[in-house]
Amino acid sequence: MDSVTAELSGWIAQMPGDVDPGVEGARQRIGRLSRQFARVLDRAAAEHGMTVGDWEALSVLRRTSPVCTPKQLAAALNLTSGTVSVRLDRLMRAGLVEQVAAADGRSRPVRLTRKGHARWRAATAARTRYERELFDGVDLAALNSLLAQLLARFETEFGLVSGHDQVG
Repeated sequence: MDSVTAELSGWIAQMPGDVDPGVEGARQRIGRLSRQFARVLDRAAAEHGMTVGDWEALSVLRRTSPVCTPKQLAAALNLTSGTVSVRLDRLMRAGLVEQVAAADGRSRPVRLTRKGHARWRAATAARTRYERELFDGVDLAALNSLLAQLLARFETEFGLVSGHDQVG
């Protein structure tokens, strides 16, 4: 039994009469799974000397290779320029990112270093290994089919959301 099953009847008893226990249970499970996935990311990042924010920045740089401006990075991560500057400074001090010359002299594009590529690959390999172990025995075809249906309905209603949460 999962934690939602253990608590659901108590929640439903406190809620308005028209609450669908199935919908409430699914919503609670998806939220808790999201937070559990965040724990997987935290663990993998920490094991490789990074924060999840550092890893997200490396992931964007990996996908936008060979170079990316701080402004592009801020937009991709939905962060302020100040936050991106602090993050890039930390990544440069760690030897994971380096600045490259810009044609216009104003922007200061950055790229991953060899060490940055290696660190990103190692953390991403750890994340995928943990997730593979956690999904062992789960009917992924059925799960993905159900999740795709649900996501398509949400996207139709509310639009697309940022994909930057796909660390790795």
